[in-house]
Amino acid sequence: MHLSASPYVEPDLLRNISVKPGSIAPNGAMAAYNRLLRPFKSFQNHYAGHPFRLLVATIKFTFAAHVFCEFAYVAVPAWGPSMLPTFEVLGDWLLISRQYRRGKGIQIGDFVTFDSVVEPGERAIKRVIGLEGDYVMRDTPGSRSTEMLQVPKGHCWVVGDNLPYSRDSRHFGPMPMALIKGKVVAKVLPWEERRWIVNDVQPVTAN
Repeated sequence: MHLSASPYVEPDLLRNISVKPGSIAPNGAMAAYNRLLRPFKSFQNHYAGHPFRLLVATIKFTFAAHVFCEFAYVAVPAWGPSMLPTFEVLGDWLLISRQYRRGKGIQIGDFVTFDSVVEPGERAIKRVIGLEGDYVMRDTPGSRSTEMLQVPKGHCWVVGDNLPYSRDSRHFGPMPMALIKGKVVAKVLPWEERRWIVNDVQPVTAN
């Protein structure tokens, strides 16, 4: 029997060719690529042509993301010079824990984010230096005035670490705890500077 060298193969002959599974080793790169695309293909097969199903999934995801950011954690950028040198003017991203919203569990020395008292609609980050019942100095240390006042119930006293460039309780007085949206628990960016934020303020006790 003579076999032609023609590259053409009859379609009927292809139907009779059987390949055992595993007899041809798949290309490693192609196999990895297919594994990478598998979740996307599954997503496409599940939602393609089903706009209502996609809409429901989008609503669920949006709701879950909102709940997480509102009651768990959210990352926010630091801004302004008031917290130098602790946080930079630009480029620092901070992780906020929402478990401390409305001042729950806040201690002296904690960094909190809150609705700005002097700029409605804006958020601010300051350090808590006084809680209800504490006596604090009204003005900047070193100034002529040494007036002391007691923080009222349900309020706290907040200041920026960079006192000359901070608008804080020295200007607007005690701040309602209800305005607190969370506590700064970590610095996440820049990546090489990531760290947990530790409250290193030591309480002063009278002998």
